[in-house]
Amino acid sequence: MIYNRLIICGDSFSEGMTDEVVDGQYRGWGDRVADEMAMHSQNFTYANLAIRGKLLSQVINDQVPVALTYIEGPETLITFHAGANDAIRPGYDARASIAKYQQAVRELSKSGATILLFTVLEDTGNKGRGSKIWKERFAEFNKAIREVGQEVGAIVSDANDLDFFKDNRFLAFDRLHLNAEGHWRVSQGVLEVLGYPSNPAWRIPLPPAKKTPWLKERYIGVLWFFLFALPWIWRRIQGKSSGDNRSAKYPAPISWPPAS
Repeated sequence: MIYNRLIICGDSFSEGMTDEVVDGQYRGWGDRVADEMAMHSQNFTYANLAIRGKLLSQVINDQVPVALTYIEGPETLITFHAGANDAIRPGYDARASIAKYQQAVRELSKSGATILLFTVLEDTGNKGRGSKIWKERFAEFNKAIREVGQEVGAIVSDANDLDFFKDNRFLAFDRLHLNAEGHWRVSQGVLEVLGYPSNPAWRIPLPPAKKTPWLKERYIGVLWFFLFALPWIWRRIQGKSSGDNRSAKYPAPISWPPAS
């Protein structure tokens, strides 16, 4: 299938945090995928509705209805990735979130567009109680993603059988979002599952990491806590999100690549 339009719905993962910045916007795996897709279509258009920090209900209520107005049949590819921000919060209701997610996918599938879904990496390679909770929650959520994907005939991009993705060198300094290398690898995995040309090097693990001196590791840990963990906790206390008052970077389909 050669797609003439790409529409992306989601949160920070799909917005592209924290890839390289191009024209004031994070590039992200979505822009990278659009670059390749545009090479195979004469009139390719691209919309990215994703906004960082958005919860599942916000993506469903604010982005999905807009995306549905842009769909032009099976040659439109719409990606949907939401729910991770819900799962990492206290009071997470797995049953309610899964039901909402699956219903949204069913609604998207009725449009006639081709649907692409993503699982979340369950085993990050970290240890401790937090990592155990992460693994349990996302194992359950991923199972639901695969089930509804099979039900509606969606394409599913699943990296959980690729151990090299546990390497934290694919993450930015905030330890949560992908860096440029991580976004590049995700983009190549997406292109591969879609049947577009991709670089097989994306599957090659990074060389073994050098041992970080203990003092440097402690310093980085303290710096991370004050720059990222503490602000995140403060936003939760205030009921705020990093995506508040932000707009999507490409809220309507545009010709791609941009003329600039």
